[in-house]
Amino acid sequence: MMTQRSVIVGCGSYLPQHILTNQDLATRLDTSDEWIRDRTGIRQRHVAAEGEMTSDLALAAAKDALQSAEMPVEDLDLIVCATSTPDETFPATATRVQARLGMTRGAAFDVQAVCSGFVYALAVADNFVRAGQARNVLVIGAETFSRILDWEDRSTCVLFGDGAGAVVLSAQPHNGADRQRGVLSTHIYSDGRHHDALYVDGGPSSTQTTGLLRMQGREVFRHAVVKMAAAIDTALEHNGLTPGDIDWLVPHQANIRIIEAMAKRLNLPRDRVVATVDRHANTSAASIPLALAEASRDGRLQQGDLVLLEAMGGGFTWGSAVIRW
Repeated sequence: MMTQRSVIVGCGSYLPQHILTNQDLATRLDTSDEWIRDRTGIRQRHVAAEGEMTSDLALAAAKDALQSAEMPVEDLDLIVCATSTPDETFPATATRVQARLGMTRGAAFDVQAVCSGFVYALAVADNFVRAGQARNVLVIGAETFSRILDWEDRSTCVLFGDGAGAVVLSAQPHNGADRQRGVLSTHIYSDGRHHDALYVDGGPSSTQTTGLLRMQGREVFRHAVVKMAAAIDTALEHNGLTPGDIDWLVPHQANIRIIEAMAKRLNLPRDRVVATVDRHANTSAASIPLALAEASRDGRLQQGDLVLLEAMGGGFTWGSAVIRW
């Protein structure tokens, strides 16, 4: 039986011009480059300019992805934007991107799952394609986390950066052959009992303010290793794969120690893991598509490669996906 599978046909990215190094932070915080690098692997992060909004970053990444896919905007059926830092409470940031792209058909909406946002958005888009409700979908992860950081809290403000990444999914017939390209499966989870470990202390119905990010770092780290490992196991089992079948791990870029723990679980050498955390820091929902765009552009990802994505974010939310490139 012939079915539809969503295939990634283009990748795009955008990073703000301003780079904030660890040394820059050390001039205004009780911290150091060595302290940050040893604990996180981060050397620098990009920070959006004054007046540069999440939709600006998303639009730039979207245009880059469409150019990579050689797809006119008229062919798009749907935009799904993962973000926790929207331009406004409403409307969705995705609709602002839709308008600025000149897309006047289909639909556009946001998905909010914090650092797992791109995996969630990919799952939503993939299911639209599988259901036959969309043929071409633009999936974006875009964040301006610099706007919700407490810049006097050295335990959190050193961890995050701004950026946007995007992919274009296109429906292609799938006849059941093992090595056909496309998204093989997505797996998403949440557990709201862990709210207090990672959240923003504001919102329109609570404080009527934007709020700032608050995190219990050790608690997040402890859960991240366990929950992402479980999501990886589920993805492998669902597809009848072993760790040795995976060609590339493209993880959420939160902390080099978590990334290394996931790679060790898969017995993957360091050079089979796409890591950008040293240069981008944690860009939340943007981190995975930024890493995909970089690895696609520099030729690391080759057609036929098996790529494993995994992420965890506030909520807690977490998830995984397997893609044959």
